Amino acid sequence: MPAAALLLLLLVVWAVTHVSFNRTREEAPSENARLKARTAAIREAQRGAASTIDYRRLDARLQQLASNEAMVGLAVGIVENGEISFLKGYGETVAGTGDPVTPQTVFRWASVSKGVAGVMVAKLASEGKLSLADPIAKYSASLRLPGGREQQATVADVLAHRLGIYGHANDSKLEDGMDPRFLRSQLATLNQICPVGQCHSYQNVAYDAASDVVEKVTGVSYREAIRQRLFDPLGMTSASATREGLVTAPSWAQPHRGGKDSKPVEVTQPYYNVPAAGGVNSSIKDLAIWMQAQMGLDPAVLPREVIEAVQTPMIATPGERRRMRNFTERLGGTSYGLGWRIYEYAGHRIISHRGGVTGYRAVIMFDPVKKSGVVALWNSSTNKPAGLEFEVMDMIYQLPFRDWMKLDAAPAPAPAPAPEETPVESNIAVTNSAS
Repeated sequence: MPAAALLLLLLVVWAVTHVSFNRTREEAPSENARLKARTAAIREAQRGAASTIDYRRLDARLQQLASNEAMVGLAVGIVENGEISFLKGYGETVAGTGDPVTPQTVFRWASVSKGVAGVMVAKLASEGKLSLADPIAKYSASLRLPGGREQQATVADVLAHRLGIYGHANDSKLEDGMDPRFLRSQLATLNQICPVGQCHSYQNVAYDAASDVVEKVTGVSYREAIRQRLFDPLGMTSASATREGLVTAPSWAQPHRGGKDSKPVEVTQPYYNVPAAGGVNSSIKDLAIWMQAQMGLDPAVLPREVIEAVQTPMIATPGERRRMRNFTERLGGTSYGLGWRIYEYAGHRIISHRGGVTGYRAVIMFDPVKKSGVVALWNSSTNKPAGLEFEVMDMIYQLPFRDWMKLDAAPAPAPAPAPEETPVESNIAVTNSAS
């Protein structure tokens, strides 16, 4: 090889190696800084804080719950004073098989996924890449509202369910397999039930216009954007937003309409087609990590302004208090932010969301000030665990015990079987109704 060519080759090799080395060296401090900020935030949350949760009692209650005939599998995670303090699986991934649910078992989040969309859009807004006050028509070519109101409705209106159309519009057609983009365009044919921005009416098809926003701003698919910018940086290694991400996991909980005497049913596709509304899967461990981030414990990934944007009340939700009537001893005002519910609970402000699709239920509830809360996932359509989150919050606040899960009460009649692809947000007080 001529000397000049050899010298050129050596220079190229040096340059590639040097650039690669520098890139690695530049990235490492960024990751170190993130971990340092996270550690500092958790230590601050723990300063002067004592544990108030009786984990032995809680575990006994959860074992009692898991033994109920309506249950198949259950996973529960607790964050107390900023730290993941409890992760445990109960029951089976498939009824009758003996295959155990573990903290690594993957479930569907259903409507708990809406918080991911709210956070992703708010993160982009904090970076100056969009405004939450922009008209949704600027980003979504698919969403059409009565009277051309997509030009008036804002990005925030979509994320707060303030579009003024009836609840769960076109969900049944989505469940029949119709294209959600087409279904969003057909919302223009509906009657307006209130002016845009003036009432809360829960949506799935319309809510997924958030994925249009993310895709237009980032230039990648919604699923890829949340992976790159949220899940990977937070270390949520099991999290995904596809059916394949669920069914190919090393351990995954299969859906059941019934309990211990039932067989698993098919994992259906429709709500994966609206990933911003109901498409996320993960283990309970990763859902607990997600909850920590929503408490402000990973500020390098989710800065304070992002957390404040999504957890600020945007619209009152009086219907939520009516549905939660079994818990009104504790519950005060209710409202909705951007993909999150906000409750007044025994004088404290808590952030929450629930979700449900056929054979799966999910819940997240936490106090962002105390940096404490609970997440739960289960693979049956029962609402039997309803109240689990309130029993944990009562321990956090050192309130008198209440049998919110009704484990000590006389057995209640079995609920009616859930229909195929129930509205993504199941409700605690009245099955399969949401607003």
